[in-house]
Amino acid sequence: MAVRARHHVNPLKSDYLTALRPSVALPEAREVEVELGCADAQFLFERAHALPSIFCVGVEIRHEYVDDVNARAAAAGIVNLLAVFANINADLERLFPDGRLARVFLNFPDPWFKRRHYKRRVLTLDVARTIARKLSPGGVFFVQTDVFDLALDALAVLEEIGPEMGLRNQAGEWSFTRDNPWGARSLREERVDAKGIRVWRLAYLKG
Repeated sequence: MAVRARHHVNPLKSDYLTALRPSVALPEAREVEVELGCADAQFLFERAHALPSIFCVGVEIRHEYVDDVNARAAAAGIVNLLAVFANINADLERLFPDGRLARVFLNFPDPWFKRRHYKRRVLTLDVARTIARKLSPGGVFFVQTDVFDLALDALAVLEEIGPEMGLRNQAGEWSFTRDNPWGARSLREERVDAKGIRVWRLAYLKG
């Protein structure tokens, strides 16, 4: 059954900024992958199934998806996947220790098309710096979107903070990478691929 959840949630609404989310309990000696804004977590389900040795965490601001993902993982006996309710803009610093994440994915974030809503976009300079701190040496931050304007904004943010935070664009400065190398696709990626829509991707390596 499809989950009934709001398509858009304002992450700057006071209700989502005041409550402090606890840190996520992570298993020892396992690589950790995080998807920011995981929604139904199809991408992470595929990663967790293909690589039982890793631990996957989906961060989502909509309770309905968090409950559904955790229920489906439990029903399927998938023990290396967890969804957590949190606001990326406010909670990411507390969720994970610095230098702990092997990979962070941002798959097709809400573009917030209206200019007055740009401030609601996920990948701000502060969030990008936090992600960089959470990555382990050799870790990767991977972004993909079918909205070129959003891709350019993300590229500008990451190129700005890259030198100070030790992030290197794997495709070269101010360049997009072409492929998704992770062997998993989100539901949105499946849909845009079926329509032949171009996807813009970024991959940054933590040095």
